[in-house]
Amino acid sequence: MPLEVTVADYGVGNLHSIRKALEICGAHVSVVSDMERLLDAECLVFPGVGAFDSAMRRIQPWKEEIRGMLDSGTPALGICIGAQIMFDSSEEGDGPGMGFMPGRVVRLAARQIPHMGWDLVETGDPAMEGIRDRHFYYAHSYHGSPDDPSTAVGSTEYEGVRIPVLFRKSSFYGSQFHPEKSSSSGLAFLRNFISFAEGCL
Repeated sequence: MPLEVTVADYGVGNLHSIRKALEICGAHVSVVSDMERLLDAECLVFPGVGAFDSAMRRIQPWKEEIRGMLDSGTPALGICIGAQIMFDSSEEGDGPGMGFMPGRVVRLAARQIPHMGWDLVETGDPAMEGIRDRHFYYAHSYHGSPDDPSTAVGSTEYEGVRIPVLFRKSSFYGSQFHPEKSSSSGLAFLRNFISFAEGCL
């Protein structure tokens, strides 16, 4: 049986790319705009579209239940904003985040913002096992800054500054890059995540 992946639709973007990529990697994908349906998920994906506050407004009524799922080991992947909402707060928004990963989302300390294009992910994490070309696609102005440095398991260099771009806590992975827009390397990353998620069940 394929892994059942439920993708959260915050109501602000086309989720065709992430859905198609996950399906290519062998998952059965449901995209839901009713956030209550996330509570029945086998595996969660929080996609990389939207802004911090708008995403959290949709999730807020079910925040504690979803946080409980993450705490109890439900496998999940957060991409870009989907990873950022897992922190306590963000310089981009006014409201609180999920608080699953203690820390704050901060604005890039760079001249050229947003950071757009391909950059190398440096990591020894198993999520990148077997991926020879570790260049992934970015489109962001903010990044997570975790209180616990061990939560950041991968980084990239942008304008001479090293920033965390891959996060892991329990059965959750967060990527600042967009695997669904990262060609064959992105698909390989998603296949590794699906294998990881299947192992959590």
